[in-house]
Amino acid sequence: MNRRLFRLSAAALSTALVGVAAAQGTPVRFTLDFAFQGPQGPFLLAQERGYYEQAGLNMRIDRGFGSADAISKIASGAYDMGFGDFNAMLEFNARNPQNRLIAIYMVHDAPAFSILTLDPDIRVPKDLEGKTLAAPAGDSGRRLFPLFAEANGIDERKVKFTTVDATLREATLARGQTDAITGFSFTSLLNLKNVGVAENRIRIMPYSASVRGLYGNAVIARPEFLKKNPAAARAFLAATVRGFQDTLKDPRAAVAAVKKRDALVNEALELERLNLALKNNVVTADVRAFGLGQVRRDRLAQSIKLVSRAFDLPAGLTPQNVFTDAYLPPLASRRVK
Repeated sequence: MNRRLFRLSAAALSTALVGVAAAQGTPVRFTLDFAFQGPQGPFLLAQERGYYEQAGLNMRIDRGFGSADAISKIASGAYDMGFGDFNAMLEFNARNPQNRLIAIYMVHDAPAFSILTLDPDIRVPKDLEGKTLAAPAGDSGRRLFPLFAEANGIDERKVKFTTVDATLREATLARGQTDAITGFSFTSLLNLKNVGVAENRIRIMPYSASVRGLYGNAVIARPEFLKKNPAAARAFLAATVRGFQDTLKDPRAAVAAVKKRDALVNEALELERLNLALKNNVVTADVRAFGLGQVRRDRLAQSIKLVSRAFDLPAGLTPQNVFTDAYLPPLASRRVK
């Protein structure tokens, strides 16, 4: 055989074997918290650029149907890890101590829970007294409203909640059928704009401005998966951090990765949604100090106290059994410039 042809054949075989090895890498089933949108882009960008594959992982990333659903599916073993509301995970753990989950990467260092209103008479939180708010029954912002009320001197007895389907929340506000709503700031704001509400009419009151200690969405995992696959968990987070760093440098690339998973998304809308999430929820003072994914232990302890009181949870939650930084990559890779 011609030596040059042999060398080419050997190179082709090597490439093929690498591809087979990647395809046979550690399988990881990952669920998002919701649909393929801008804020979910960093995970999809990491997958699109092959970071998970290069790390020896065979990643499956599926859209979600709400944090409660994601947490339930992770706990059942249908997924190994996922992206969901840390506060909902705290409640699940407190009520299911034999099947606890654990967060391994805090994504939303500042939660996105907010009050949104179009009422010109509601200028400060105290003005919510005597008003009606609409939200789905299980909405975390609604359930954590007592903390917002306490932090802002609101008499909670003077605020009424009505229940609406999540798909009708913003439309209900736009039609004037409620005075205000609770929701994720970057979701409800853009949904209101999408139904024709001028942005200068929308007033947003983020919980993070007054309720000190709360965290938002995190990467959540089954302890059994982490115990059996510690190297895969570390590889996953290292690749995910690369996805977030790339997203911070080029948000449009993350939205393009979202578009590849759902051709119907509005790229301009999702870019705006992503930029809002990055600015207000992902890159905070704590993240600049401690890096992407990390938590502050004193703040975490405070968060547990707040959520336990708001949800009336049984005792048993500790910073050690709800979050671990054992799988995070070195701080140098997690620094935000």
